[in-house]
Amino acid sequence: MARANKLTVLAVISAGLFLGGSTNALASQRTHQITTDDFFDIGGMSSVQLSPDGKQAVWLETRWDKELDKSQRDLWQVNTKNKKTTRLTFTNESESSPKWSGDGQYIYYIGKVTHEDKKAPYNGKSQVFRISKDGGDAVPVTKEVEGVSSFSLSSDGNTLYFLGSKTVKDKDEWAAMRAGHSAPKYAHGERKTNPLYKLDLQHFKQQLILDDDKVVWNFSVSDDGSKVARITTTDNELVNLEGWSDIEIYNTRSKTNEVLEDTAWREQAPSPYGWLLGLDWHSDNQQLAFRIDFDGHPGKLFVSNTKTKSLTEVARINDVTLNSSDIHWRPNSDELCYRGADHARVKLFCTEVEDGKQGDTRAVVNGDLVIGSYSFSHNGKKLAFSHNGLDHFSDMFIADANSKRAKFKRITNINPQVDSWILPQISVVKWKAPDGSTVEGILDLPAGYKKEDGPLPLIVQIHGGPTSATPYALQHRSYGRSTFTANGWALLSPNYRGSTGYGDKFLTDLVGQEHVIEVNDIMAGVDHLIDEGIVDGDKMAVMGWSNGGYLTNALISTNERFKAASSGAGVFDQRLQWMLEDTPGHVVNFMEGLPWEKPDAYTHGSSLTHADKIKTPTLIHIGENDQRVPVGHAQGLYRALKHYLNIPVELIVYPDEGHGLSKYQHRKAKMEWDQKWFNHYVLGKAID
Repeated sequence: MARANKLTVLAVISAGLFLGGSTNALASQRTHQITTDDFFDIGGMSSVQLSPDGKQAVWLETRWDKELDKSQRDLWQVNTKNKKTTRLTFTNESESSPKWSGDGQYIYYIGKVTHEDKKAPYNGKSQVFRISKDGGDAVPVTKEVEGVSSFSLSSDGNTLYFLGSKTVKDKDEWAAMRAGHSAPKYAHGERKTNPLYKLDLQHFKQQLILDDDKVVWNFSVSDDGSKVARITTTDNELVNLEGWSDIEIYNTRSKTNEVLEDTAWREQAPSPYGWLLGLDWHSDNQQLAFRIDFDGHPGKLFVSNTKTKSLTEVARINDVTLNSSDIHWRPNSDELCYRGADHARVKLFCTEVEDGKQGDTRAVVNGDLVIGSYSFSHNGKKLAFSHNGLDHFSDMFIADANSKRAKFKRITNINPQVDSWILPQISVVKWKAPDGSTVEGILDLPAGYKKEDGPLPLIVQIHGGPTSATPYALQHRSYGRSTFTANGWALLSPNYRGSTGYGDKFLTDLVGQEHVIEVNDIMAGVDHLIDEGIVDGDKMAVMGWSNGGYLTNALISTNERFKAASSGAGVFDQRLQWMLEDTPGHVVNFMEGLPWEKPDAYTHGSSLTHADKIKTPTLIHIGENDQRVPVGHAQGLYRALKHYLNIPVELIVYPDEGHGLSKYQHRKAKMEWDQKWFNHYVLGKAID
């Protein structure tokens, strides 16, 4: 890479390298200008699962369906040798959680089917289904009246464990009053708990293993079936999951239950508001791996040894931040594997852990990878993973999991239409923040653009989280990206302070500094591009969703340099956010205390406090039923701009939507509103 303050363009990897075609030939075929409608033709890949023998792999493919007004997931399969792909399911509901049987003959998954009589298993509730690897009709193997939340298979494939669902009413002193006046909705008093069942797949006899009226968010069964690890809470509310969840280990032989001591990830952690996630047993039936994430602080990875009663925290290497919950012991090894964010890449790391001691850590495959999901063969020698590159969206790759320098081979091309797209130039750019820190971002430029062509209009597109990062990869999203570069815009996605993959200090610098340090980081990046002659400082817009919406509000309330803004699901007032959101620990972490403990922090961290400085015409997007950033924030911002500050504004409330937009028509409306708004207020185009 070039030194800081110099634009760094990293070479685009040609699809020809993966598929054996000519780079020049492929470039000459790129004639299609990217449009809004192209977004709805992109297939997404998730939940990659390699068969036990490594000869087949399945994944969930997400596609938009205009007639259904939503996206949905179907199960697909690929032969890892000849690359032949087969679609296995064709329902109008989204399948999830695919798993191979031990003998590799079947794929189990969670699905929904409704028949006229609406009796289980055809009652529209989630059930476990089984389908042959050769295709054919899927068969339900559970018939729970209230559905199945998750399942696992024994290593020999003979037993299926699953969590059911049961409604439990609390029996406290006010239970009779709630029952006597059942018309109102109550804040508590009723829960959906998750009993654990065991199903013999040879004789289809079902047995209740454990029902202790706990809400179970995740579970894992040891290979010998002697232990069940669960992440539990006493209530379904996320406020309990983010700071009051437990890891429990149930011994199926002695019928005893143990709650793991939580000092290491509560009292000794930088915040008590952590999210437990990701359970996986080692094949020795003693070592349990699990994760905890924190908003604003680095997540942690632990291994608990149930025999020695020891706890090992697995240290990360370099600037890596743990990413997601999919941790797995690599079969036939003592390596614990996990995905990690590393400077806008997402890589797969494996760390040796044996007898409570940590050994070497390695990146299983090297390169500019953004890995989405992964899976090992039964012997641990082969690896399948999805990867979003610079010239393709997520596709499946195969690698040798044993090699220290594993080469990877692409085996799918689920979006062949992209081979004809005129793609943006995607690069990593670095700059210095006002305090001297180095900050990076992803810069998308129009195809064929050269610096001598002169400065471009700019859109600053800000990622959410904030404990996340924009990846170094091709993206065409309803919240921004490729449509804009196709129409002549430069697009900067800054990985500001608080982003993952840049070291612990870079992440935690944001705590107690929201609305200041990351705003300065972003504006320094904007000024860098102006100084480089790439961006026209008089033609700039800003947009984001979730924390990106919060930062959009922060940027327009602290300077007047943007000609237009699109604020999606953005926090406007920190006190309101603590009062209403479903995960208030997020606010407590960044404000470093409760509202009555840190009133000044809540005041300064709120764009409402600085709203009188807003001069930017602003689009406001919000889901009607958003629990993460409730609609009151959007209403407050709209009221301030429309009725008191006389700033051009539109409030768009999407019916029946939550924190994301799940309907086809809503996604398209969002994209077209943003384009028209920016074209008018930044470029001066007439409204047509």
